[in-house]
Amino acid sequence: MRKNAGRRAAPAAIAFTFFTLLPATTHAQCGSASWYALTSKTASGERMNPAAMTAAHRKLPFGTKVRVVNRRNGRAATVRINDRGPFVGGRILDLSKAAAAKLGFLRAGHTKICLEQLD
Repeated sequence: MRKNAGRRAAPAAIAFTFFTLLPATTHAQCGSASWYALTSKTASGERMNPAAMTAAHRKLPFGTKVRVVNRRNGRAATVRINDRGPFVGGRILDLSKAAAAKLGFLRAGHTKICLEQLD
């Protein structure tokens, strides 16, 4: 007869996933991002400044501030949405050159990020 017969064995490992509850007005999204450094006008009407902490998003209103975290190295930056894009499939954000430098992916050209809308 087996030792502990009739008892249920405890699972060897239990995985838990914790989700942060975000306010209803917060917009959180993860995906790919790239950077661009044009000097033409943006969709908001202002001139693109590669040295500014700005970004292009398809739907967020102009002036919205978002916190962007590079998932590959953990670096974070706060940027302001002032343009529309990106127009490359699979990407959710186009960042200015300065924002890409702060996030540490200038050389790569693109990276995986998560963004969260700030109030």
